[in-house]
Amino acid sequence: MPVPSSGRDGPPEPARRCAPRLLATIALGAALAAPAYADRQEDPELRAVVAQAVAETSCDGHEDHFGEEVFFKLQEPRLRRQVDDLGLRLDILRHVYCESHAVVERYRREQGFDLLLTPELVLAIIDVESGFDRYAVSHAGAVGLMQVMPFWPKRLGVDNRLFGSVDFNVRLGCEILGYYMRAERNDYRRALARYNGSVGRREYPDVVLARLSRRWRG
Repeated sequence: MPVPSSGRDGPPEPARRCAPRLLATIALGAALAAPAYADRQEDPELRAVVAQAVAETSCDGHEDHFGEEVFFKLQEPRLRRQVDDLGLRLDILRHVYCESHAVVERYRREQGFDLLLTPELVLAIIDVESGFDRYAVSHAGAVGLMQVMPFWPKRLGVDNRLFGSVDFNVRLGCEILGYYMRAERNDYRRALARYNGSVGRREYPDVVLARLSRRWRG
């Protein structure tokens, strides 16, 4: 039986209406499946910020034990889907929580600026950037959980502990992200685009924020 004509060249009207939604769905799926690429992290002021932070930041001094316990109880079951080893899960959660809070506290103390950097956002970034594979390497050479560029240890004059590490990789990732969020005055999309090296594009920020909302929101 012939398909009724729409009276115009091209597909019938229902297909014409569905096409934009189908294309949008395909595009979003491709963005979610595509490998993440970390920023080149070459901002002139970033080196001094990261160097100072690495020298000062410590996960041993924070006092928000109740908040940390709530964070662990909420996020540990979610992380089981991607990290089988209990010890590694706890290590990732501990450093994500304390390093993100250390960055926030330093900006508040030194600049009087309330940085909206949350451990949940850091989890979403790790999820998108590396899928919680601490040995992940991008096409650009970025390494580890937060896909930090490998030139940093040499520039900072410290041992190269980015590849395969949790503490040092998360520390540098949080510092770099905090720097971009401060520069963009807590504009998540612009800061995330700078972290990813895709300024002016929304694909990466939208993927991270969708992952945050769907999987890691507190």
